[in-house]
Amino acid sequence: MPKTPSKPVAKRATKAKVAPEKIEAAFFDVDNTILRGSSSFLFGKAAFKRKFFSRKDFVNFAWHQARFIARGETAKTMNEIKDRALGLIAGHRVEELSVLTDEVYDDYISPKLWPETVRIAQQHIKDGREVWLITAAPIEIAEVIALRLGFTGGLGTIVERKDGVLTGRLEGKPLHGKAKYKAMKHLAAERNISLKRSYAYSDSVNDLPMLTHVGHPVAINPDKVLRTHAKAAGWKILDFKKRELRANR
Repeated sequence: MPKTPSKPVAKRATKAKVAPEKIEAAFFDVDNTILRGSSSFLFGKAAFKRKFFSRKDFVNFAWHQARFIARGETAKTMNEIKDRALGLIAGHRVEELSVLTDEVYDDYISPKLWPETVRIAQQHIKDGREVWLITAAPIEIAEVIALRLGFTGGLGTIVERKDGVLTGRLEGKPLHGKAKYKAMKHLAAERNISLKRSYAYSDSVNDLPMLTHVGHPVAINPDKVLRTHAKAAGWKILDFKKRELRANR
């Protein structure tokens, strides 16, 4: 007998996997953006108070701070401040750095915070965005500011540790210029952040790699070159005055 042809078996439709919707974030530089001046210098002031180094070193730090505020961030200035800061903490224990970082925030960073930048960042949090600080300063400074102000987190330069002691050398490169953008890009991939819908804030032309890769770049207290670029590109520019810091006191 001829075989009865078998009926075709209906295949169950498989649902295509839907990728989770990307989130938005706001990325902030720290020095001259979240606060006035250099956080590394403020760290140096606290270290001097705890007798981590000499008065001569402190005077040199003060000179670099004044030049940083007057001229803005340059690669040379950043390297000089970074090298001095690393020299200060070499040989000290990790626990000492943790205590010192809290002191830096309470006594030195908090009074220097730009109120309007903090308000903008906290509004991003209220609007459902993540807020990240990305700085060339030690990661401990970024983390303590983020924690105290209720931000999502902070990324910064990592100082090498060996047997619980700070060596004064770096793990990888300082988060400056292109390295800062790479850190932002890696974080965005890790946390499913859409850079096209995100924001970035900085005062320095060195942060153009970060600013140009988000949908909403903003220049805060910009140096001369960044101001020119921001005007030509139609970016928002915010300028704050020293007297506005009185609101923090």
